[in-house]
Amino acid sequence: MLLNMFKGKLHRATVTQADINYVGSVTIDSDLLDQSGILPGEKVQIVNLHNGERFETYTIKGDAGSGVICINGAAARLVQVGDKVIIIAYALMNEEEAKSFLPNVLVLDDKNRIIRVKHEEIHGTTE
Repeated sequence: MLLNMFKGKLHRATVTQADINYVGSVTIDSDLLDQSGILPGEKVQIVNLHNGERFETYTIKGDAGSGVICINGAAARLVQVGDKVIIIAYALMNEEEAKSFLPNVLVLDDKNRIIRVKHEEIHGTTE
């Protein structure tokens, strides 16, 4: 049996662009993708902290060091530039893998720079 487990996350990323005319996806600074373990083309869930919208799309690589978080295509209607979002990736694992796997959680500042890297989440903490 495979379990769908939390793999990696960009916590409180700031939307820098929203492009309705792009064909789809979310463009993410390639440094953030690398550090989080999220791959270009990988399916992600995006949660908008400003309006509660939740949607899925796939990632594309943005310029390294740019801090870009650009929501593309129809999903651009679900965000505003400046909104805080959580971008979450999941992975299928067997039970043995799931018990020892540690996700990569990148806590970001307002310019999408990494403040902290965590490998677990503890209830009652906000970052």
